Amino acid sequence: MGKHVVVGSGQVGGHLAAKLIAQGHEVVVVTRSGSGPAGAVKVAADVADQAKMIEVARGADVLYNAVNPKYHRWLTDWPPMAASFLAAAEASGAAYVMLGNLYPYGPVTGPMTEDLPLSSPDPKFQVRARMWADALAAHEAGRIRATEVRGSDYYGPGATDQSYLGDRFTVPLRAGKPIMSPWPVDVPHTWTYLPDVADAMITAGADERAWGRPWHVPSAEPLTFREMARRMAAVTGSPEPRLRVIPWPVMRAAGLFSPMMGELGHVRYQFTAPYVLDSTAFQRTFGAAPTPVEAALKATLVG
Repeated sequence: MGKHVVVGSGQVGGHLAAKLIAQGHEVVVVTRSGSGPAGAVKVAADVADQAKMIEVARGADVLYNAVNPKYHRWLTDWPPMAASFLAAAEASGAAYVMLGNLYPYGPVTGPMTEDLPLSSPDPKFQVRARMWADALAAHEAGRIRATEVRGSDYYGPGATDQSYLGDRFTVPLRAGKPIMSPWPVDVPHTWTYLPDVADAMITAGADERAWGRPWHVPSAEPLTFREMARRMAAVTGSPEPRLRVIPWPVMRAAGLFSPMMGELGHVRYQFTAPYVLDSTAFQRTFGAAPTPVEAALKATLVG
């Protein structure tokens, strides 16, 4: 068993740490508040503090970047944290597994594969593209061993209020009330199950075939909001779901008062046309498969 350092204890980091603990590893969880699951060594630290991160990662086999600042803070928060991760990975010799996303691809036509260029013009998404480019350069220079694991929009146990299929979706569904959606509800979209993200990160950290390139998390077939709502209703025994789309001008107006709402314009393209993730490469290379949607929804909604 090895030492695994998980930075972040949110909707992915929590699953990741719990799975590693269950496998018998020594797990150190780093958060600003010092939180983390039972069985982990909990460390309160500022991720941007390179000296502290180097200290915490000493002797680690794998270092996982599972943090995620608020969208409106990506430009300021990510660069110093990214530099800190690289310093800790290089000093410790740990394999470095980054939790990425699909935003740097920008608008695409057709299914997304890992060989697509990271060509988004959005400055926030360019930050994420530079993070991977810097890690890959360090990997190719022999300074670190790095990989990035990318998923689509998350759902599953422990999903935060940032999840479009979280409480804001499921609470009215269970109550038979209208579900208010900021996006069109009949456009196919890939959804990535949170435990599958954690499993993919663990695999990527342990298998040298993963290093030196990005991977897409095994994800099930794309489904629309309406299709997901109907499948959720079947699991919970709820009435036929009713979905209503909030007019975009209303959403834009709300963004004037809420930083998070104001960020929705950056990702609108992901929901107005089919947004499909291709995870074939990971599935074939590592013999993995996504959790079937019905099983994932039962675990999420019933437990």
